[in-house]
Amino acid sequence: MSTVADREASDAQQSAETAPAVASTPTRAAHARAVFAAYLALTKPRIIELLLITTVPAMFLAAHGLPSIVTMVIVVVGGALAAGSANALNCYIDRDIDQVMRRTSTRPLVRHIVSPRAALVFGLVIGVTSVLLIGLTTNWLAGGLTLAAIFYYDVVYTLLLKRRTAANTFWGGACGSAPVLIGWAAVTGGLGITPWLVFAVVFFWQPPHFWALAIKFKKDYAAAGVPMLPVVASLRRVLVESAIYSWLMVACSIALWPVATSWVYGAVAVVLGALFLFEVHRLLHREKRGQKIKPMYLFHWSITYLTLLFIALAVDAFL
Repeated sequence: MSTVADREASDAQQSAETAPAVASTPTRAAHARAVFAAYLALTKPRIIELLLITTVPAMFLAAHGLPSIVTMVIVVVGGALAAGSANALNCYIDRDIDQVMRRTSTRPLVRHIVSPRAALVFGLVIGVTSVLLIGLTTNWLAGGLTLAAIFYYDVVYTLLLKRRTAANTFWGGACGSAPVLIGWAAVTGGLGITPWLVFAVVFFWQPPHFWALAIKFKKDYAAAGVPMLPVVASLRRVLVESAIYSWLMVACSIALWPVATSWVYGAVAVVLGALFLFEVHRLLHREKRGQKIKPMYLFHWSITYLTLLFIALAVDAFL
């Protein structure tokens, strides 16, 4: 028979043997969470949210009310996958400059949480999935536009334009505006003047929105050799061009009123547009007087502007 001491020694040995396994369980769980978070970060979720803010109201307008719930869910899921694919592939392509820029220095590829090959495969897989999902369940016009948006963002913008021309933000805006066309095509099977006007609102919104951010991180882009307009041009020119595109954006938003909406949307578009123009011209006025400007206020306000404008568009579709 074993003594109490023997049993205690045996228990201690078993505890020592099992301790690493027990301790490794939370470690494995933490690692799994970190990897999941890294893949999620590759998709840039905050950008996806902004794209869906414009897509869903465009679908409401296309349907003159509530679109098919199934179609809406498919476009939201497929659109999120498509945007995530484009963003993950962008991270793969830009991994060399992301490690130089302070703003992007914590991205998964820079921190080596995800390998470049894994990021490439991940981006391609969810991209193909998004195109097939939208194309097979809605129509191939919407599916083709989805494929075109991914291709445009990663090949035309990221590979061909971003590091070569200061017009990169302007022309790159086409892919960021594409979701409204995809949503419209998924609902109606076609396109017309109305979705192109909605497209134009988002297209002209992007330069003042992004340039405000680029002014803030001008040194980052300069260090990475990316010729964003604030890097290669004077602050005055950046703000003047921001004002021009802001006026075009507001003009397109108001032009949508008589074409497809009622006074509810129209009133909101006029008020929000006036506030947006006031902020842009306030920055320009402060720059002319040699005063310090705060571009990030315009950046954050531009997101609020787009969100409220498209909420108004969705509400108006029911009226």
